[in-house]
Amino acid sequence: MLKESIPKEESQKSRRPQGRSYLTLLWYIVFCQPVTSRRHLQRETIKFLFIKFSAWEYACSNQLWAGLVTSLCDCIRQHFGPFLLSFYQVVGSHPEFVSECAKEKWRVKRKTCCITGGLVVIVLLVGAGLATTAFLVPGIRDGTLLKYLGGTFAAILGSGLVIVVSPMIKHLIISQKKKIESMTSNEKFTKHLGFRTAVKSEIEVITGFINYMEIFERRRLRIVFKITSLDICQPEQVAGVLNAINTLLSNGDARFIFILVVDPSVIVSCLEQAGTQKGMTDNGYLYLNRTVMLPFSIPEIAIKSKKRCLHEAFQDNKALIDVISRKKMDLNRMSDAEGVGMEASLEMDQTQIDKMASEYISKAFQYLKNEQDCFYRYIPDNVIQMRRIFNTIPITIRLMIQRPALRRNFCPEEVARWVVLANQWPCRLSWILQCMEEEKPPSQPPKDDEKMLMWDVFKETCPELYSKHKELWNIMALDGDPKLFERFLSNDFPFTVQEGKKFLKYTVNLDHSIRCKMGELQALATLENYSKSGTNSEKRA
Repeated sequence: MLKESIPKEESQKSRRPQGRSYLTLLWYIVFCQPVTSRRHLQRETIKFLFIKFSAWEYACSNQLWAGLVTSLCDCIRQHFGPFLLSFYQVVGSHPEFVSECAKEKWRVKRKTCCITGGLVVIVLLVGAGLATTAFLVPGIRDGTLLKYLGGTFAAILGSGLVIVVSPMIKHLIISQKKKIESMTSNEKFTKHLGFRTAVKSEIEVITGFINYMEIFERRRLRIVFKITSLDICQPEQVAGVLNAINTLLSNGDARFIFILVVDPSVIVSCLEQAGTQKGMTDNGYLYLNRTVMLPFSIPEIAIKSKKRCLHEAFQDNKALIDVISRKKMDLNRMSDAEGVGMEASLEMDQTQIDKMASEYISKAFQYLKNEQDCFYRYIPDNVIQMRRIFNTIPITIRLMIQRPALRRNFCPEEVARWVVLANQWPCRLSWILQCMEEEKPPSQPPKDDEKMLMWDVFKETCPELYSKHKELWNIMALDGDPKLFERFLSNDFPFTVQEGKKFLKYTVNLDHSIRCKMGELQALATLENYSKSGTNSEKRA
């Protein structure tokens, strides 16, 4: 459907600003204004520019969020060249956005064309007048008056040229990164009201330039930030970076994608402790839940994958080459037959596996849209939560479909139900999974543990969960309607303990730090009971 909606003229090949195209781009920047319409937003060709931002490198600065902006400016300057960006800052104009499908891609800047044409006409007329006077009037030609007139005219042209060229030279020498760094180094200016406005203006220049290059290159551009080491910074700095991210994304013309590689539990604690966020992020979990579009929590790593990661981590260390070679035979013996069979099937039938995964994903999406099924009532009304579910289902299916044992009798509808369960009730689901790992339910014999319903596990252990409501208040706020949760697990979709253990290995939209915190609380409660029982026995003795 997408290809049919794109006109033929919009399916042209993308181009780069090189050779003649570079001169054409300079001409467009001076005399034309690009038009961004719905046709451009439907282009299939996308180019990604990746920026690695380590927050630890800027942690010594009080304005850590400004480092995010300087990294953006430096990346754009290096990718497109300092001259092109400086030329756009001097004579360029922001693109014009239209809602309808406009056929025109460029609009002529009439004011610029009139001024340029007028100057050219004036120069030609004055030059022709001086030449005619010098040719027809010998007395003036031999005197000094013509020389003075010519010198004055040349000085006027030279001063005009200097006025145009000097800002460009200034931008070439002083980049946006240096400009922002100089502003942040001045403590008096950072506390001034105009500091944020000055930084925002620099961001608008970069955003307009990216939009300009999208129209010229005939493809969409996306700036991808990979933010790391944020969880080892101070709370105020963490809050500042997240506010900067929201500021960049708040612009409707933004072309940014942010990937946060952090520990959620640490970030939540920093947000709740930050003085600047008081009244806004009293609950850090809710703040992250409203900010992050696609949560991805890495599941527990398998033994074979852990071995592979260790091998890759140490393969560059020359001192361990001999050790690895001696241990290679032992590692091969430790490899289980199921893992070897999985790798062989992946290498042989990866194309078929991808096709199968695409079919299952399509079925899962159709199941989400089915209004006739009772599952439809559990789909959240929040648009952000809907996107989280739609983004998570393909990842979960592709992870599960890689295992040959799970391809038999694979049910994409069950995956969709599990993803919604983890998205809507993360606290209660984490509690059930923690109880399944800690001990076996007392009401069932050992052989029937796997067939026991997860709702029965929750029903037997919920008094203990509710007794810890003070410690888990922020986490329990993430859950949806408790009555819907009861109806989901007890009546409509009764998952068993065996099914829960199967899905747990491939659940990426459930924060595993919640389960760890619950395990710590259970361990503390066990120690308290043990100490009380020991004290009572001593009193009796």
